[in-house]
Amino acid sequence: MNIIDLGLIRYAEADALQRARLEEVAAGAEETLYLLEHHPVITLGRNGGGENLHVGREWLATQGIDLVQSSRGGNITCHFPGQLVAYPVFRVAKRPGGLRQMFHDLEEVVISTLGHFGLTAARWEGRPGVWIENRKICSIGMAVRRWTSYHGFALNVGRDLSLFEMITLCGLPDAQATSLHRELGGDSPSMQEVKDVCARQFRAIFADSAVAAGQAAL
Repeated sequence: MNIIDLGLIRYAEADALQRARLEEVAAGAEETLYLLEHHPVITLGRNGGGENLHVGREWLATQGIDLVQSSRGGNITCHFPGQLVAYPVFRVAKRPGGLRQMFHDLEEVVISTLGHFGLTAARWEGRPGVWIENRKICSIGMAVRRWTSYHGFALNVGRDLSLFEMITLCGLPDAQATSLHRELGGDSPSMQEVKDVCARQFRAIFADSAVAAGQAAL
């Protein structure tokens, strides 16, 4: 697994990088994980979400906030500096359990990362993503092309969650956003610390998936 830190990058640029790498991975190149932060952007998933946007496109443009129709699954969400985004461009076809198991493994990466910092997070049946009680700390939305994944998850790390005030998070009126900083206060880790732990969890959890795939092929 090749892990690349893209730093702060616009959504459209990261999307183009994923799509180009997807073609290479589908042809046999090394699987790649992109870790990054986005400039402020609100994205609509394949399930729509425009009805859950509380402000107009024109107003967003005046604030320097992009509005993008994404190819990922799910509803409306947002990205911004202070949020760790992970885009795994991985082969799905030979993984036991396929995309469903991969989605589960992505959730496990986040749950394990948060556990490292002393937070107890969990899945919520019927509500994709990772939650701390009734507070959503991570959104997950994926896409698959040529049996290769792209898009991934967005884990809230920093203090400023104001962009969420402009949307109904994932189309769930009762959903509240939270972050590591909101949960831990002054003891919250830096973005780099979270990236480092997240990368280790990816290597551990998806290495296990790769081993299982190899055993299944025997």
